[in-house]
Amino acid sequence: MTTVYEPGRGPGPARPTEEASSRLLSAHSLGALATVNRAGHPHLSTVAYAWDPAERVVRIGSAAGRAKVRQLANNPRASLYVSSEDHLAFAVAEGVAEVSPVSTVPGDETGRALLAMQAPFDDPGDEAAFLRNMVEDRRVVIRLRVDRLYGGGLDVG
Repeated sequence: MTTVYEPGRGPGPARPTEEASSRLLSAHSLGALATVNRAGHPHLSTVAYAWDPAERVVRIGSAAGRAKVRQLANNPRASLYVSSEDHLAFAVAEGVAEVSPVSTVPGDETGRALLAMQAPFDDPGDEAAFLRNMVEDRRVVIRLRVDRLYGGGLDVG
């Protein structure tokens, strides 16, 4: 059955559960991180992330000096927005972020946290190169501790 809408009217809003929003976060690895800039406006960055529903933490790799990292130092409140493939549903994870120390020694805690966010390497030498690159690139881990998780979209039946 196909639903027919009148001109100017489409489907109503969907109100997914928190569990459904968590599943949407788990199903994807790219989203938009919103931080607050000095002028008070949202700053959006496309990021790769890992969602841990048990801990309610989103982990994001970044580099020291990036706008999002600087902005989180001034105001740690942030949100991650993720859309379904068809853009008919979305999830938002809101919370307070903390930024790890910069990776300074290959294999340090920050480097290992970044490594844990990656798919396993087939060649053990690639892991060592990855950890060296995390130091060279001054990489950090942003941990967004989620205190509010919600979603929405369109109810298309």
